[in-house]
Amino acid sequence: MTLSKFSFGVGDRFAHQAQAQLKALMMAEKKGVTITPVWNKSFREHATIGSDPVETRFHADEAVKELGWDKSYLLDADHINLGNVDFFIDSCDFYTIDVADYIGRESSKESIQAFCKNYEKYIGNLELPELGSVAVSADLIKEVATKYLYAVEEAGKIQRYIAEKKTGQEVVFEVSMDETEEPQSPVELFFILAALADEKVPVQTIAPKFSGRFNKGVDYVGDLEQFKIEFEQDVAVIKLAVQEFGLDANLKLSVHSGSDKFSIYPIIRDTIRKFDAGLHLKTAGTTWLEELIGLAEAGGPGLAIAKDIYRNSLEKYDELCAPYATVIDIDPEKLPSFEEVNSWDGQTFAATLRHDQNNPKYNLHFRQLLHVGYKVASQMGRIYLSALKDNKKYISKNVTENIFERHIKPLFLG
Repeated sequence: MTLSKFSFGVGDRFAHQAQAQLKALMMAEKKGVTITPVWNKSFREHATIGSDPVETRFHADEAVKELGWDKSYLLDADHINLGNVDFFIDSCDFYTIDVADYIGRESSKESIQAFCKNYEKYIGNLELPELGSVAVSADLIKEVATKYLYAVEEAGKIQRYIAEKKTGQEVVFEVSMDETEEPQSPVELFFILAALADEKVPVQTIAPKFSGRFNKGVDYVGDLEQFKIEFEQDVAVIKLAVQEFGLDANLKLSVHSGSDKFSIYPIIRDTIRKFDAGLHLKTAGTTWLEELIGLAEAGGPGLAIAKDIYRNSLEKYDELCAPYATVIDIDPEKLPSFEEVNSWDGQTFAATLRHDQNNPKYNLHFRQLLHVGYKVASQMGRIYLSALKDNKKYISKNVTENIFERHIKPLFLG
């Protein structure tokens, strides 16, 4: 399967917002930009909520049918490995192969030596399209092989396993290495792509780790100029690697936890236009926050449920935050007490949660805690799901506007 130039990962944790999400992409289509929706949900999210990919597939198919979407759409088995991939095999056609846990493990000495020998021709200056040269040494090639070759070999094993299970079916493969402590440099990415070509992994999107913080559901934290340099060089590296190694001509960068990174959207937009490059942006559960915003704005029982979720999230702070410790930065001192929140009206709750940095009520600590608080909502069972149905008109409006106004417009239409 060939993925379109632009694709957008949408998370729908409680499987109620597929139509509202798709409407935003249909609005982009009317503006002349085709963006493939990719509904993504990880094994951890399924396990937390007690859902399965069959349910996600059903609601995606239903939304496409109801709205008459006649373009491609995909279902992403997000951050999979050999231990959990079978859970997704029957329902998914996009596979994000996560190799972060394998980075740093060494391949065999023979494999490392062979890799270094094969690519010693690049020692010197590597010329990147439109960006000039980057220095390459024998030591650098060996360092990359030592650090990443084993991880790439594991990606090959996982990809071949999936391909065998999906024989005769069209699928898309992504390789993810963003959930690591250190970012990959553009020159490292070049040789990682060489290794993927050697393993014959038909990768169409690759998700490196960039400098800076990509915390869940809030803006980028880091040096914007450094990000610009890295992103431009990564795009140029992909362009060169496609030519050098015979990789898929459709190969493009994937930005994970890309939702709400408003400060880097202009950089991404200008770069993909400069290089005529594609992009896959994967959001990070912000649709679930739009559900809470809609419940708050609905008032009455909806607002009461939103407040109850915050109360329980405060009480379970350590439990909720621990799994996401590397991708959230919450200052407990800046979280409002439940007593204060309980006195708010729906508009105050919504304004505090909605990611509008121009609104003085916005609180990124409040937002991040509720971002990881979806487990609390899942434990409410039918009470929460019924509230989503009862307050659909408030929620759907927020979901569609969030994706179109805050994400699609600045990234693709600005």
